[in-house]
Order: sequence, then structure tokens, then C-alpha cells
Amino acid sequence: MQNLEFKCELRDLALARSIILRLGAVHVGTLEQTDTYYRVPSGRLKKRETVGEPTEYIFYNRPDRLNPKISQFTIFSEPQAVERFGSTPLPTWVVVRKVRELFLLGNVRVHLDQVSKLGTFLEFEAMVTNAVTVEHCQKQLTELRGTLAPVLGEPIGCGYSDLLAKDEDDQPQKLLGPGRA
Repeated sequence: MQNLEFKCELRDLALARSIILRLGAVHVGTLEQTDTYYRVPSGRLKKRETVGEPTEYIFYNRPDRLNPKISQFTIFSEPQAVERFGSTPLPTWVVVRKVRELFLLGNVRVHLDQVSKLGTFLEFEAMVTNAVTVEHCQKQLTELRGTLAPVLGEPIGCGYSDLLAKDEDDQPQKLLGPGRA
């Protein structure tokens, strides 16, 4: 499966929620999630534990860049993950804890994330299918970014895991948008 993703800082959570609902998005729920990332030879693997939901393992490949990016992903159940990755525990890299408000707007998942130790973010995931092209998803995200511009902060070019794991010596400009200190 694949989607087109975009992530940025969020300046006003309440206003973002209001705008998204006014656009006709459906509030799916508020989720407490813990994502445990593992060290794997290529791609990224995380175990997602969501309160009240079955554990999922998500393996994905996605470039780190500020603009919307294509993510190729596969979701595994716990038994499927053991079959695919083995029963020996994988080395843990980093753990991300967040509260996620999940909204659906057509084929776009809108996440309003409050990430422990990092702050508040907005993420779009537009599902690419046979009927919905990458170009169409790009157009959707451009329109949503324009509509939500008053509440959006700097774009984020990497995952929350990268932000949590980075050394203090790393240049923030590499992870966040230009002009960030």
C-alpha cells in the first residue's frame, strides 16, 4: 500500500480541529498510541500499541523531506509480524508516545498529534489507490495546506522517532524547515 504524507508543526490545535470539521471531516476518535521503533537493516519498523485496539506492526519506506512524500507500507498483525520478522526480540531504537485525534476527509486521514516531549503536530496521509492517483493526492494536500495555513507551523521532514532520537548536536535545519533554530 502507499500514501502521500505531509507533517508539520501545529500552532493552534482547537482552530485546526474546527477548520477540519467545517471541511466535512469525520472525527473517528482520539487514540492513545505508543510506537516502538526497531533497528532494521532497511526501511522502518514500528510496533503500534493503541489503547483498546489490537497491536499492529507497520513496516515502511519513506524519504525524509519537507514536501509531501510517498510512503510504501505494510501493516502486520502480531502473529504475521512474528512470522515475517521472527520471534527473537528486535533491538529497540526509540519509543514515541502520542495522543492522536484521527479525522477522515474522503481518502485523507488527518492526524492532530500531541507527541510527548515534542509538541503538537498535524499530519496528512492521502491514500493512493487505483482510483486515486498520486497527482490527485498531491492536489488534495496542497488545498488542505492552503485552507489550514493560519494554524500550520514549519514542515517536518522526518518522523517523530527521528526528532526524538536525534543528537543535540544535529543541525535542526536538517530535520525542520528552513530558518529554524
